[in-house]
Amino acid sequence: MSDSAKLTRSKLPLSGRIVMFFIRHVQQAMASMGELWRNPVSSVMTMAVLGVSLSLPAALQVLVKNAETITSSWNSAAEISLFIEDNRSEQTIQSLLTRIRTYSEVDKVQYIDRNQALEEFQRLSGFGEALAYLDKNPLPAVITVTPTPRYSTPVGARELLTKLEREPEISFGRLDIEWLERLQAVVRLLERTVMAIAALLVLAVVLVIGNTIRLAIMNRRSEIEVMKLVGATEAFIQRPFLYTGIWYGVIGGILAWLIINLLVWYLDSALAELLGLYGSQLEMKSLTFIELLQLVGLASFLGWLGSYLSVRQHLRSIEPS
Repeated sequence: MSDSAKLTRSKLPLSGRIVMFFIRHVQQAMASMGELWRNPVSSVMTMAVLGVSLSLPAALQVLVKNAETITSSWNSAAEISLFIEDNRSEQTIQSLLTRIRTYSEVDKVQYIDRNQALEEFQRLSGFGEALAYLDKNPLPAVITVTPTPRYSTPVGARELLTKLEREPEISFGRLDIEWLERLQAVVRLLERTVMAIAALLVLAVVLVIGNTIRLAIMNRRSEIEVMKLVGATEAFIQRPFLYTGIWYGVIGGILAWLIINLLVWYLDSALAELLGLYGSQLEMKSLTFIELLQLVGLASFLGWLGSYLSVRQHLRSIEPS
């Protein structure tokens, strides 16, 4: 910036200097956007690379979010089966049911007596005629307990099962959620995978933008030398390049969001068909508006960071001869 410009600025009141500060930033931001439009092919290719790079971890995050939704819906369906010891009277069993219903961890309790258990087994197993030849009913009475949502997780359900098995009328209990524990382990693995891939792609985005800004600096080397000759400050020279990196990030983030929505639309019907086989009616969730803002904000920061590192390294090496 020249001495006359500095003198003119010093004569302005504080409010005028603040207004001029924002006007100058807006002008340079718009000028950097104009530079992108003047080189459409290279700009679009760079933005596409950024969009695809950012869409990969975002897609995995969407996958993890939908997996967590599915597992949470299946958690609520977890049940504990309690098998009652033989030769327990009906009065004793009713007393047991009353005690179990008072548990704060229990949501629902259903009692299936021995005759009901035999009828259900005959209906489902296909051995109805063979079971008719038995001298006595070999099946025990069963109590099915549905935990509250807080105790529907594998850890909480196991704690409740241990507590229920202490009742003297209970022979043993069964909790068939090993499959749910394996599914949650897969979800945790996906979360760590998302973090690792995101870290690698963040580095890739910074490097791509840094190299793009380096080429832009080299193409404008003569212009930068002239600006330094007339007294322009480092901040004034580097500001357009920083805004260029921010624009790359903003548009790359929006492209990533569009890619994610297309993937969700493409996979939604296939997922609905798969979940329909398990009695679920869930739909795939895409990125929310808040997550979109977070994605664009992250992309903008990465664009600024890549530009800043490149500008700080290469502008200092350019000096007017």
